Amino acid sequence: MNPALSVVFLTVLIGAGQGLFLALYGCELAGFGATPQERDTLGLGAALALVFTGLGLLASFFHLGHPERAWRAAAMWRSSWLSREVIALPAFMAACAAWGGAQWLALPGTRALGAIAALACLALFVCTGMVYASIRFLQEWASPLTLVNYLLIGCASGATLAALLASLRAPALAPVLALAALALTLAALIGRAAALARNARLRPRSTLQSAIGVKHPMIRQRAQGFMGGSFNTREFFHGRSAAALRTLKWFFLAAGFAVPAALLALAPASPAPLLLAVAVQLAGLLAERWFFFAQANHPQNLYYQAIS
Repeated sequence: MNPALSVVFLTVLIGAGQGLFLALYGCELAGFGATPQERDTLGLGAALALVFTGLGLLASFFHLGHPERAWRAAAMWRSSWLSREVIALPAFMAACAAWGGAQWLALPGTRALGAIAALACLALFVCTGMVYASIRFLQEWASPLTLVNYLLIGCASGATLAALLASLRAPALAPVLALAALALTLAALIGRAAALARNARLRPRSTLQSAIGVKHPMIRQRAQGFMGGSFNTREFFHGRSAAALRTLKWFFLAAGFAVPAALLALAPASPAPLLLAVAVQLAGLLAERWFFFAQANHPQNLYYQAIS
């Protein structure tokens, strides 16, 4: 597929925002938030989570041909995971805002509000992952690993953000969050490596023979049927070489997982290394998400890309 940068930024940013909220809510359940400064830290973290999800939502509008009709995307919620995602995203943002506001105002019942936001957050993870895992003819996506990796990667990047925030506002909490971020980053690396190994073993279910209904073993393509490019050649193929994809794969494995893990292990409470870990990890995850979309091989490429 030809990755849309708007969707790449959407999925990475909202995943980081969701993971950040879950890390902060976990801190509250563990007893953090008893003092005014701790409550302010949780409120600030909620605001940061909203910034990330809001930027992701903004990025999604650049993928729409008619942004003024975006509200219609929720109309098919009974059958469309995309429609469910469109509903779950603002629901999570509203619940997260309510939880963060309650922390700042020192209102009672923050744990109950956090539970509602956590359920909305998990629902959003499921909806986002299933948008792609439910497309059965794209074998690279049609796997439970797609959903698992969306969840693990979002939680890993969010926990790294939470560790950075704690290093600035609650230093005693930073090592614990850094350890959680390290564990989640390693788990995400294992999940992503499993998906890469699975996809490397895939073989196309369709052939030229099955596409045109001719069983002869020797079929050669000589033309596309038109002189220039088309929607099919632009939207369903990324145009990069296999060597470029291999280079990008090793880059995102290093930047998205290995380097942040090393920084989290070596300097779990220092703001500067944690800031570097956040920056490197987000850059690596943007590359990872681009690769995720590019690796999906649409069946129509058996025809068009063979001669384009």
